[in-house]
Amino acid sequence: MSGDYSIYTGQKRTFTIPDYVLFSLTLAISAGIGLFFAIKDRNNVTSKEYHLGGKNMNILPVAMSLLVTFLSALTLLGTPVEMYNYSTMFWWLCLAFVSAMVLASVVFTPFFYNLQVTSVFQYLELRFSKPVRLLASFIYILQTCTYMSFVLYAPSLALNAVTGFHLWGSVAAVGIVVTLYTALGGMKAVLWANTFQALVIMAGLMAVLIQGSIVTGGFQNAWDIAGNRSRIYFHDFSFDPTTRHSFWSVVIGGSFFWTSLYGINQAQVQKALSCPSVSKAQIAFFVSLPGLILIVSLCCMIGIVMYAFYADCHPMDFNNLITTSDQLLPFFVMDILGHVPGLPGVFVSSLFSGSLSTISSSLNALGAIIPRDIMKPYCCPNISDRSITILSKVIVFMFGGVAIGLAVLASQLGSVMQSSYSVYSVLNGPLFGLFILGMFFPWANAWGALGGALTSLAFMSWIGFGAFANKVSTAKLSPVFTHGCNWSVTTTAMTVTTTLRTTTSFTGSTEVTTIAAPSYPFIPMYKLSYLFYMPTAMAVLVIVGLFVSLITGCRDPKTMDPRLICPLFDRLFPCMPEMILRPLRCGVNHKGNIRNKVYEEADELPEKIQPIDANGVEVKPPHDTEAGVLKGGAINQGFEPIDAKTPGSEECITHL
Repeated sequence: MSGDYSIYTGQKRTFTIPDYVLFSLTLAISAGIGLFFAIKDRNNVTSKEYHLGGKNMNILPVAMSLLVTFLSALTLLGTPVEMYNYSTMFWWLCLAFVSAMVLASVVFTPFFYNLQVTSVFQYLELRFSKPVRLLASFIYILQTCTYMSFVLYAPSLALNAVTGFHLWGSVAAVGIVVTLYTALGGMKAVLWANTFQALVIMAGLMAVLIQGSIVTGGFQNAWDIAGNRSRIYFHDFSFDPTTRHSFWSVVIGGSFFWTSLYGINQAQVQKALSCPSVSKAQIAFFVSLPGLILIVSLCCMIGIVMYAFYADCHPMDFNNLITTSDQLLPFFVMDILGHVPGLPGVFVSSLFSGSLSTISSSLNALGAIIPRDIMKPYCCPNISDRSITILSKVIVFMFGGVAIGLAVLASQLGSVMQSSYSVYSVLNGPLFGLFILGMFFPWANAWGALGGALTSLAFMSWIGFGAFANKVSTAKLSPVFTHGCNWSVTTTAMTVTTTLRTTTSFTGSTEVTTIAAPSYPFIPMYKLSYLFYMPTAMAVLVIVGLFVSLITGCRDPKTMDPRLICPLFDRLFPCMPEMILRPLRCGVNHKGNIRNKVYEEADELPEKIQPIDANGVEVKPPHDTEAGVLKGGAINQGFEPIDAKTPGSEECITHL
């Protein structure tokens, strides 16, 4: 394909034997880790061991896995292209990482750890009802399958661009490898494979940045070239929600997005629960934070170097050397590293390592929630623990195949980073909102949760897919150029020569110029920044959920089990005076929450939450119900069951 030609040599560059060896080793080592733990734990086939690593995992592999789970090839490919096509505004995302990690480790992790639920959706049944749990589970399954398809397609696209290797052949090969080692090794294989993959990612990014800086005359020179052409731009503080990347959209929208990933996503919560204590899980989060900032910063710096390298000869406008912007980075890598055997293989290995880590974590999460949230409550209530483990492995194999099939759809949606953020937020926003509604608003009932979730999902689908159907695009800050390209094409080969300009001077205006964007006066919401999808979806769900709860009968906070409501201000401001904290608890008595430490050393994950009274003392419920809840999800606090004819919120929930 034309993308295999360097614009500087006119020669076709492909993988050498060392490149193929290094790439194959990445896949082989990942598969080997899964096989190792499958053999090692062959006599210990329990769901606790398979899904949670025996709840005795070391901080290091958990931290490394938390780091790379959502730093897939989408981030590694998309972030440099973001710097190239637009500006450095996206770099503010590092601030969002800090706030997301603080909230995830201080608020969400202790909450779920103390509940000791294998699936986060068990909480939604305890707090609301079975239908809410089922709806959330289906949304998560759809969202995860969609995201895995993007993650699988992106590195395969890169491999196709730099080697000519068949695109769908690589999709199938990588999908099979990741499915195999995840199904065989469970959580332990996922964590240790992710640790290895994190090292490969670091190595690949460093190789590209160092060599890219060398060929552009140093990183400072590359920075100056990009700055003179309006790519270095950090000061867009516009409050306009349609601004694609402003300080507020990146920091606030990004904070919501990444808090949802680290706070309530099954894949991440499951890893936190694999630690032996809450404190070690929190340490794992904070250990992963510097690495998260480092990897994204390396991607941003590579984007700046890449722009300086192609400042006067944009590959997409130059004889269509590449067909999509997602091929820019692999094309750049072959230009600067293609003459060094092995280094392109390191880069492609880093891309696939990012995707392997994401897909393996997602498959492991699906293997945990489908048996527990769908099959056990509705189909197989008496299924044994061993059967759950075997069923989980079968599910991993099944959904590995689904991800491969859906990768075809991902190839039709344009830029992988923005498309993945948009689709993921459309589905994950309502899901995140359900947990926010349940954890922080004790008045909400099951009717409110269902009504809010369906409304939010419909509203965000209208915005997201409407924007895609109407091809809403964002103007670039400044145009790209090809005046530095000198080329000729013959019928037999392409011969290209150009001179790399490393000077910082630029003829023309250095002011920010904007290309006029198309107008969509009929539906302004289509132009909403994709980074605001998550907070918008959450806000719609909470507002509608509280309104529906109000008209159907609000829950009484005094009758709530305090373990199901998160004391947000107690978590964030533990030194605040009691006279201020008391009204902020909204009438929920958190006195009994001190008993949560009992669960830290529990050998078995409780399927029920034992009812407690207002003083935190366990009471025997009048009648036993599944998961320790009444039919509608109301935790029995020692009160008599509410009759179906009794007016109020519990009547609505019971009939639900």
